[in-house]
Amino acid sequence: MSPTSPPLQALTYGPTDGTADWCLVALHGWGANAADLVGLAPYLSLDGVMMVFPDAPWPHPQALGGRMWYGFPAGYDFRRPHDFTVQADLQASQARLKSWLLDLTKTTRIPLERTILAGFSQGGAMTLDVGPQLPLAGQVVLSGYLHSAAQAPVSPRPVMLVHGTSDPVVPIALAYQAKEALAAQGQPVTWHEIAMGHEIPPQVMGLIAGFCEDLRQGRQNTLANPLG
Repeated sequence: MSPTSPPLQALTYGPTDGTADWCLVALHGWGANAADLVGLAPYLSLDGVMMVFPDAPWPHPQALGGRMWYGFPAGYDFRRPHDFTVQADLQASQARLKSWLLDLTKTTRIPLERTILAGFSQGGAMTLDVGPQLPLAGQVVLSGYLHSAAQAPVSPRPVMLVHGTSDPVVPIALAYQAKEALAAQGQPVTWHEIAMGHEIPPQVMGLIAGFCEDLRQGRQNTLANPLG
């Protein structure tokens, strides 16, 4: 990332008057944008939590107003291997997201140790990618996948993985791979396999809210059941 690269643009929901004690950052998927996710924020009912929704840096080639963290090869369908790590657009997004998250603490006054990083689909892959590099409180991955081998996190944190059994976009086999890879790194994984497709239904909103509230209240049940 060039030193002159502009920061990611983001939408914010929740208290911005300094009363928020925790922060939830949520990353949208391929072809969506921050506005798609911010509409879900009221349904989380997380009082005292600032929620921040950044736009991915690249415009989507087909979806009007859509954004992407990186492009996919022509005809890619997640059922054949691809080395994402060689893509320059992904490398640039990784650097920009990490830099933006570090800078975010200066404006929110909420440390990364009280910040939860979440992501859906491609945003979930970015969460698994960039999250371990920062001392976050926790990570939430919805319908996500790994770009490459799982990284050891710089600090302990629970990870919640949620995936649909009939996901037609990202096969659940990729979520199983992520779960096993994280467990091999010693990361506590809470696993939710749900009868759904590639989506975020109300049931999942409840799981996200519960995970965040457990962390805020210091409840350790997410850590006690590593493959829940």
